Amino acid sequence: MNASIAWFRDDLRVADNPALLAAAADGEAVALYVLDEQSPGIRPLGGAAKWWLHHALEDLRNELQDLGIPLILRHGPGAQAVAEVISELGADAIYWNRRYGGPERDVDAAVKSRALERGLHAESFQASLLHEPWTVTTGAGNPYQVFTPFWRTVSAHDFRAPLERPATGNGLGGKLPDGDPLDTWALLPTDPDWAGGLRETWRPTAAAARGLLADFLDGPVGEYSEARDRPDQSGTSRLSPYLRWGQLSPFQIWAALAAKRRDSEVAGLPGPAVFASELGWREFCWHQLYHHPDLATANLRGQFDQFPWRSAGEDGLAAEHLSAWQQGKTGIPLVDAGQRELWHTGVMHNRVRMVAASFLIKNLGFDWRVGEQWFWDTLVDADAASNPANWQWVAGSGADAAPYFRIFNPLTQAKKFDPVGKYVTRWVPEVLTPLYPEPIVDLQESRRTALEGYASIKS
Repeated sequence: MNASIAWFRDDLRVADNPALLAAAADGEAVALYVLDEQSPGIRPLGGAAKWWLHHALEDLRNELQDLGIPLILRHGPGAQAVAEVISELGADAIYWNRRYGGPERDVDAAVKSRALERGLHAESFQASLLHEPWTVTTGAGNPYQVFTPFWRTVSAHDFRAPLERPATGNGLGGKLPDGDPLDTWALLPTDPDWAGGLRETWRPTAAAARGLLADFLDGPVGEYSEARDRPDQSGTSRLSPYLRWGQLSPFQIWAALAAKRRDSEVAGLPGPAVFASELGWREFCWHQLYHHPDLATANLRGQFDQFPWRSAGEDGLAAEHLSAWQQGKTGIPLVDAGQRELWHTGVMHNRVRMVAASFLIKNLGFDWRVGEQWFWDTLVDADAASNPANWQWVAGSGADAAPYFRIFNPLTQAKKFDPVGKYVTRWVPEVLTPLYPEPIVDLQESRRTALEGYASIKS
């Protein structure tokens, strides 16, 4: 039998992994993961994402070991690293699950071209999106720009059932090529070690993902339509980092959710349908990235190129304001609570994310890309599509964006969604003491300034 490579990327699981299943059925399966931060256009991972990746790869190695499938780790330009492993193994087939970012697709195309030139079998699969971007278009054949008709179209179609994990591997007959020791990638912070809160909050394993999904569907999903907006409650699924790294697939979630929606206990309740639409929003973001590979750097709406945003290095006051926002010291309690939650846990409640983003863009006047980069570095679920698409949504420059005049008032939001201050006092215990700073900007005055800026590009 000949070696077949399952090339892992953002799909770090053994169940519902069509590429792994095909490799295991085809020959002596070998798993490969390449840390690629050198191919043109590939965005280097942020610090929190690196922490998660380290532990997810440890978990993947253990799950593959149970199947008798070895995992090789390499770093470097993706196409080159893959070609080297193919040659060293003498492999005659390589399988992977498709990616949708522009630079990533370029790498995948190069791998496929080289493989075919050498007479290898190269095949890719759909594994991370319920529907692939080129299959969902308007009646005119264009990508959707508005979420509601997009989701109406997508959710009307059936989705495939999750696939089982492969049977025990055949074992590699020849010598396994050398791989990088995971520790040499230095993904974990050491000096200083700022990841204590991440370790306290998360178990980055596929088993933990499956457990969280089961717990969520057994309880909070019924009230999700309202509870999802309450940072003072435990009403969300907490599955976003597992989806981002592919330790859980959208097909697994959809199948489990569909079964729950048939359950008489939740039948007729809006929570499951709203949760399903959150999967839809994730899909919508990825479809945007597929059609606009520069989503993290360019306004989708061209008129926003003229917007008078501040830059991070504009002047000393801008630097002070940005630092206060990043550290949770703005004097705006809900914003500060969110930023401190982010720094400690690697996530921020979604309602608070919108408020914190609105404050940075519309009250402090910063370019949305400044905030997107900060979230990219600090979120364990930093997603190449959702992160920039959501920042552009708040800024007004993106697809199906919030109207330019929608400016979240963080005080009103706190009263509505954290009515007794449970969330704020957890993360900002000094909020009612003299130690807490005064607001760094006046909310009403900065709102007026923002509206003037938006009016200038509208005309």
